[in-house]
Amino acid sequence: MDSIEILEKLVGFPTVSKDSNLELIEYVEQLLGTQGIKTARVYNQDRTKTNLLIKVGPPELPGVLLSGHSDVVPVEDQNWSVPPFELTSTQDRLYGRGTTDMKGFVACALATIMKARDRSLRTPLWLAISYDEEVGCIGVRRLLDMMAGSTIKPLFCIVGEPTMLKVANGHKGKVFLRANCHGRGGHSALAPKALNALHLACDFIDRLRVKQQELANSGKQDDSYEIPYTTIHTAKIEGGVALNIVPATSSVDFEMRHLPEDNPSLILEELQENADKIAESHREHFSEACIAIEQISSYPGLATPKQAPVVDFVKSLTGTNDTFKVAFGTEGGLFQDRLGVPTVVCGPGSMEQGHKADEFITREQISRCDQMLAKLLDRLEVGII
Repeated sequence: MDSIEILEKLVGFPTVSKDSNLELIEYVEQLLGTQGIKTARVYNQDRTKTNLLIKVGPPELPGVLLSGHSDVVPVEDQNWSVPPFELTSTQDRLYGRGTTDMKGFVACALATIMKARDRSLRTPLWLAISYDEEVGCIGVRRLLDMMAGSTIKPLFCIVGEPTMLKVANGHKGKVFLRANCHGRGGHSALAPKALNALHLACDFIDRLRVKQQELANSGKQDDSYEIPYTTIHTAKIEGGVALNIVPATSSVDFEMRHLPEDNPSLILEELQENADKIAESHREHFSEACIAIEQISSYPGLATPKQAPVVDFVKSLTGTNDTFKVAFGTEGGLFQDRLGVPTVVCGPGSMEQGHKADEFITREQISRCDQMLAKLLDRLEVGII
């Protein structure tokens, strides 16, 4: 099967992050099983989802790892003109949820793995397919724990997120945070005798805005990014049950997208100190006043030097000379931080089409990705070490 035929099958599995990916994984195992290619599963705790690790080539040697995720974002509340979980072809475009982010790359990688079976590779080719990337890079962590226990680690990692097949050597890290605000409830007719938790939330959000401005004006800067500094974004406020009740609790969901060289823990400490000051200002009359920040999820940034061998290696496959840094996050920082594997991001399609109605990838991008991975096989056949 070629890459587009595989992509058609992959798109047909509605692997939204909230749902299982087991049917897709079973399809991949059956596809590769016809070639005698063995795979290894690494499940989540309740065994409803799994990572898949595939290796072709000398088992005793480290290989080049291709990395992709199986999950996709939801399609609800999006106005699709084509069925989202069917591959629809119009001229040069292939429409369907996940075509760009990132089943297009996974399809190309699977087609390449099948071709690798018939090649005499001196350096192995590995492929990792993860779950729950779209909700905080959760699933790949179990795979990394398993790989960390092995004496054989990947030489390089290529994360195939959409970059139009340009080599990205960096992205910001992300921390998802929630500020839980506790005041004192009461009847709205006696509101001054209560402590409105939504007011606490608003005061805290004001501190977030002040910190954001400080980071923009005097924080660390990296002009390689479209937004060259660490950002803090308020996303959601929850609280209140009825118009005539002063809310006793509320919460604020916010995120930090930080430069790899910024320490998010230090910023978080400062934000918690500010939250404590807000609560303390009310404690004389309301002893229960509190704002507690909890971390929901996080993943590290990626910062691979331009001169790193992995950068030169992947540029030689794509034929491009430039590198850049992407605005979105990937699992790449985890491969680099937790395994010490030199990593870049390079895959077909553009994130401009990702997460939107009528998501698509072009045939030209699929073809170019196939060509890049064909060059990779040639390099692995002669050995890159």
